[in-house]
Amino acid sequence: MRLPSRNLAASLAVALALGAVPGRAWAAGMPQLDFSNPLLLGQVVWGAIIFAVFYGILSRSALPRIDRVLTHRRNRIEGDLDIARRARDDADRAVDELRRARHDAAAQAQANIDRVVQEARMAADAQTQEMNRRLVSDIADAEKRIASAREEALASLPAVATETAQSLIEKLLRPAGLDASVSRARIQDVVQAGLSSSKG
Repeated sequence: MRLPSRNLAASLAVALALGAVPGRAWAAGMPQLDFSNPLLLGQVVWGAIIFAVFYGILSRSALPRIDRVLTHRRNRIEGDLDIARRARDDADRAVDELRRARHDAAAQAQANIDRVVQEARMAADAQTQEMNRRLVSDIADAEKRIASAREEALASLPAVATETAQSLIEKLLRPAGLDASVSRARIQDVVQAGLSSSKG
């Protein structure tokens, strides 16, 4: 790194300004600033020459190396910062993708749950309807069987009543020594008349 030439000019200006100070002002306490001494001018000149030589050597050898080291370090730091920024951006993108994936997974799971619940409700409704149809059919069949049995019972009722009445007449009249010979046709007429009057 090459230092600006104005720093050198500023240093020389300071040295000349100190040289312009009256010698008596500094001679008492600081003999190295006694400008009336002829050796002081030589020291100032040689000091300036040595400073210029050291500056030239440093500006051509050490300072460029320092500049390269600082530039390399700055470039490396900037590269590391760029890598860190890219890593941070990648991490932010990964977090956003994870959030989106989690949200999508939750939405998909909720949709699956809703679909399963809907399918279960539809299956339960279909099963209930099928059971209701079966029950209605069974009830209709039972009513038909009851009606058929009732009709059969009603159809057989006159014969049963006739036989029962004839048996009762015989059992009641014979022990008393009365004539128990009542015609079956007469008993059937009486039972039929009784059934007709009960229906009416």
